[in-house]
Amino acid sequence: MDDVGVYVHVPFCERVCPYCDFPVVAARSLGADTEARYVAALRSELDARRETFAGRRLATVYLGGGTPSLLRPESVAAIIGAVRDAVPGAPEEVTLEVNPSTVERARLPGFRSAGVDRVSVGVQSFDDTTLRRLGRAHRAGEAWRTLEACRDAGFRRLSLDLIAAAPGQDAAGLERDLDAALGVAPDHLSVYELTLEEATPFGRAAARGALATPGEDAAARMLERVEERLVGAGYRRYEISSYARPGCEAVHNRRYWTRRPVLGLGMGAVSTDPPAPGRPHGARRTNPRRLDAWLAVAEEGAAAEEEVLSPEAARGEAVFLALRTEAGLESEGFAAEFGGPPRRFFGEAIDEGVARGLLREGPGSRLRLTPRGRALADTVSAWFV
Repeated sequence: MDDVGVYVHVPFCERVCPYCDFPVVAARSLGADTEARYVAALRSELDARRETFAGRRLATVYLGGGTPSLLRPESVAAIIGAVRDAVPGAPEEVTLEVNPSTVERARLPGFRSAGVDRVSVGVQSFDDTTLRRLGRAHRAGEAWRTLEACRDAGFRRLSLDLIAAAPGQDAAGLERDLDAALGVAPDHLSVYELTLEEATPFGRAAARGALATPGEDAAARMLERVEERLVGAGYRRYEISSYARPGCEAVHNRRYWTRRPVLGLGMGAVSTDPPAPGRPHGARRTNPRRLDAWLAVAEEGAAAEEEVLSPEAARGEAVFLALRTEAGLESEGFAAEFGGPPRRFFGEAIDEGVARGLLREGPGSRLRLTPRGRALADTVSAWFV
């Protein structure tokens, strides 16, 4: 039986970080009525969308945000229960994103009882100065206490996020963050270079020249050092920003890179609908990024934005998403879907990438990024879209 992953977006945040471009809503204290309405709307949207994924087995559930751990454990249990009632099967992984805070720490045992078996903690840095510069609400002490509480609550599947090339961060600061992260011994780490999105406060400050971040070369060296340290400690870089101990890769996240169906629920969530008659490469459905507009979709059956993927769009996505991964792009599977190998459609781009040392072709014409290509992944991806 084919399967499906379910992503549930919970947009509420105690504070909106100045670099964040995700669909979020500032909510210093999430009221019971707002929470109940949001959960009920999620269930309504699930009921309306379940037919699109009928006949598929539930593979994963991922509650992201925003800050989904601002929900009470009873709400998380209700969401997971509704998903499991709607889609048959026992999920291989149920992940909840958690921010370090006193309220969320206290709820960790309840989240585990609700069915969560994996937590992803948004540490970002173990340095208080860096956290302040990032506009984060927590401090390093709260991160340490939250990570300890995750273990005490019985979570054995633990991921943490770090940001590299933060404002004012230098190589020594990054080393200290890596020392701290390795001391926690999570089974998974995601390390992201700080991205300056135009519409965010950080993006606007950078455009004015008012934000001091490490330069492009310094950022590249930082990410190289991340790989050296984590690989040396036994982690595998299985995707550009993702490191895991063997067998501990993020099952849900891999669905995106391999273009597997995902049902996205909630404000701003994106679904990857499976192929269907007239839609040989599936469709992408994007929920509104404003809370009132999404509630109209969920509660009143209003239309969400939908894009039926053309062969051209699907081919481009197949290439650049696969290139993010260690496995790269497998030519035979690509040809089975699109009627020809990648070179038939992208020969010139592939030749340029190989000539510039950014791509390499292996046995069976499998394409992978070189180490230098990983540092310039956005540039390479643009050749295929």
